[in-house]
Amino acid sequence: MKTRVAMMFGGKSVEHEVSVISGIQAIMNMDTEKYEVIPVYMTKKNEMYIGDAVGEMDSYKDIDALLKKSQRVIMVNEDGRVSFVPYPVKAFGKNHAVEVDVAFPVVHGTNVEDGAFQGYLKTMGIPFVGCDVTASAIGMDKYIMKTVLKESNVPVLDAQLYTLSAYSQIETLLDDVEEKLGYPVIVKPVNLGSSVGISVAKNRTELTNSIDDAFKYATKVLVEHAITNLREINCSVLGDENEAIASECEEPMHTKDILSYEDKYVSNAKGSGSKGMASVARKIPADLSPEKREEVRSLAVKSFQALGCNGVARIDFMIDEDSGKLYFNEINTIPGSLAFYLWEPVGIPYKELLDRMIQLSLKRARTEQNLTFTFDTNILDSASLGGSKGAKL
Repeated sequence: MKTRVAMMFGGKSVEHEVSVISGIQAIMNMDTEKYEVIPVYMTKKNEMYIGDAVGEMDSYKDIDALLKKSQRVIMVNEDGRVSFVPYPVKAFGKNHAVEVDVAFPVVHGTNVEDGAFQGYLKTMGIPFVGCDVTASAIGMDKYIMKTVLKESNVPVLDAQLYTLSAYSQIETLLDDVEEKLGYPVIVKPVNLGSSVGISVAKNRTELTNSIDDAFKYATKVLVEHAITNLREINCSVLGDENEAIASECEEPMHTKDILSYEDKYVSNAKGSGSKGMASVARKIPADLSPEKREEVRSLAVKSFQALGCNGVARIDFMIDEDSGKLYFNEINTIPGSLAFYLWEPVGIPYKELLDRMIQLSLKRARTEQNLTFTFDTNILDSASLGGSKGAKL
């Protein structure tokens, strides 16, 4: 019997459209002899839809029309089995539920990649592919991630974190950046990906504009010193916190100081169908010495496991060409295109990559089934609220 996989994509995120591309790519490359794939589209309101057209890229040229001919569903756990049930439930007639064995979220950005959606899947009691709640949340919060990695002796650039309270005193914020970091700096929303809201500032005017832009997307903003003579090197990791391997390395090409959203998904995608991140201009393998390549790959695995990741992640590194130092930049716990283009050069085709990710999720589910999540106690037998003052526990 085939394993039924719910391929879930979209969601309430500024990276919604990118997720659709990544999700359709994954569907097209699944091993259909081993898996039965149920495409599940999540709207920007996080409403879920299934149907024949949901797994077709052309359907997303007119999403309103797609939704009209698709079935809205909700996820229901009944007797330990999870199904997608039509919503609203019909009072009369049949409500055809679609039962699934594992969820495969191919989602990007805040609200879906940051642990929120993973928490929902975990609460529903369905095995899911990729990082768990904690690793997803840490991987999305760039400041907390830096803090965790520092404890594991992974080299990261120092940074300053600013909240809305600091933003309300913008001149003081600017003074603080200039005093502690100097120029140039790179400004980032603390919890977004795909280069959304990220920019380099080389003077006070540019810094003001960068801060304004970043706060459009997040309530916290990270500012760190920008490496002037920079090379960006990316590497993917596959596995879990106990055993993991690294992919080939790449060097992405870009048109500005940093790899922009347009570089990733727009400028190279014209006429390229639904290639997503696979269409970005890049060098694979990256032009690195054997020693530096191994340093990158080794640090990628170390970082992946320090953050407790699972499945496939892509880790972006920075090399300061003036000093030769390698720095961890950020992790994408659900990378665009699932970084399949980094695995094919080392002999792992996309179909096999997807299979390994699913098997890792099922392995984690089996491990968690052996853990104890209940504790027998008679506390409710003797509990009393003690009148209006409440119980003493």
